[in-house]
Amino acid sequence: MPLYELTHDDLASVPRTTLSEQMFREREDLQRLLRNRISVIGQDLYVLAEEFSQWEDSRRRVDLLALDRNGSFVVIELKRSEDGGHMELQALRYAGMVSTLLFHQAVNAHAKFLNAEPAEAEAGILDFLGTSEPPPEFGSNVRIILVSPDFSRELTTAVLWLNGQGLDIACVRLRPYRLDQRTLLDIEQVIPLPEAQDYTVKIKEKQEEARQTEAESNIDFTRYDLSVNGETFKNLWKRNMIWLVVSSAVKAGLTLEQLKAIIPRRKLIIVDGHPRGEDFLLAAKEACAAAGYVFEPKRLFWDDEHLIEIGDKIIAISNQWGRYSFPMIDQIIASVPNAKISYQPTGELINDVG
Repeated sequence: MPLYELTHDDLASVPRTTLSEQMFREREDLQRLLRNRISVIGQDLYVLAEEFSQWEDSRRRVDLLALDRNGSFVVIELKRSEDGGHMELQALRYAGMVSTLLFHQAVNAHAKFLNAEPAEAEAGILDFLGTSEPPPEFGSNVRIILVSPDFSRELTTAVLWLNGQGLDIACVRLRPYRLDQRTLLDIEQVIPLPEAQDYTVKIKEKQEEARQTEAESNIDFTRYDLSVNGETFKNLWKRNMIWLVVSSAVKAGLTLEQLKAIIPRRKLIIVDGHPRGEDFLLAAKEACAAAGYVFEPKRLFWDDEHLIEIGDKIIAISNQWGRYSFPMIDQIIASVPNAKISYQPTGELINDVG
């Protein structure tokens, strides 16, 4: 609908313009402005990265990559063209790529975006999520927000159909107007319609609740057989198997820097020297406080038997691991091929992971 200037004498139509006519560029202007005011296109969003690209043999870049309060990735694709082009297809490719990201990769991308240390980036993400540890389902869902001055009928038809198949795609229209020497911007979400969004959200929340209930009723009781340099450790719980992988990799030469690059910071407590027992607990508590973390010893392998010496430091690793952990463990195994580490669920033939 047209925009009007209301006066006591008349309703004066405010003429439409285009972003290109007003010399607003897509990346240098529109993307930069929205990055700094992301709330205008979606509530409760946290920008992780800009021009995000972490894929081999790919020059494709996500304009803006964000998180929502549920820990879902949000791919934000921007166009200044009047019909949106084929941005829905482009965004779908990006969403598929982003869906494989692990928490520590998101932290590294955010650190690069902030030009900060990973610990600071991780603290910012967890503070936004309102949690002390990454949720097990972090990044398991990907939403899409398309932002353009307008959208073609073909594009909106495709988006409506895709949403009907279970995807979560929003279209936000940015219509520029020219009033005197000023450029005004009318920002409106056109898909899904605001009137229907609450209903849609409730339906998805109900589906998610059912999914969570099913997941909780199917606790993972899988046990694992681990092989290290020909020695086999059988029938291990996941947490014990992961501890053995890390400790064996360190003995085989894995460095602290390699370990920190693979495992999220909150899964490691690093202390100078080699304190044990209560001395370690005191040093670990101080280290967590300095980094702004809550110290939870019950979530760690911190007894003397399980502390891992690495150079002039000692580390305790988490005893809380979800299914998302296996790609990280595989990275550790691949980093020390000389250790010949491999694992399989108990009862299956062990194959070399590295």
